[in-house]
Amino acid sequence: MITITSQLKEFRKFILRGNVVDLAVGVAIGAAFNNVVGALVKDFITPLVGTVSGREAVATGDFIIRNQRFLYGDFINVLVSFVVTAAVIFFMVIQPINRLTAIANKGKKTEDPTTKKCPECLSEIPKEALRCKFCTARLEVERTPAKAAAR
Repeated sequence: MITITSQLKEFRKFILRGNVVDLAVGVAIGAAFNNVVGALVKDFITPLVGTVSGREAVATGDFIIRNQRFLYGDFINVLVSFVVTAAVIFFMVIQPINRLTAIANKGKKTEDPTTKKCPECLSEIPKEALRCKFCTARLEVERTPAKAAAR
């Protein structure tokens, strides 16, 4: 029978795993960042757009069709918040990570291929094969400088 103590130990082990803690931190930071971007759009960008467009309250813009109120101003605020968030994530997170990955992979040497294509049937076969296992065509083995010197 599983006891509550063993279940709590298992739960604690699950919670303290690195990826769960990282996810929780990411969600908390994301929520805080979302609040900052929302405030930026509501308190600075929307009034700026209202000033440029000549309307006082873009955020409260609406229209009515058959007694149904459509809040397009609120939608514009949310859309601008999304675009600002996406731009910040792209320019501050994605691009630097891509640059770091490119720098890290720059020095890596690509391995020599271990297979080649059969010239007759175009199947993938081992590089050292003398005969294709699919069409049985006779193949020439590519001689590397080290093998040629050994002969």
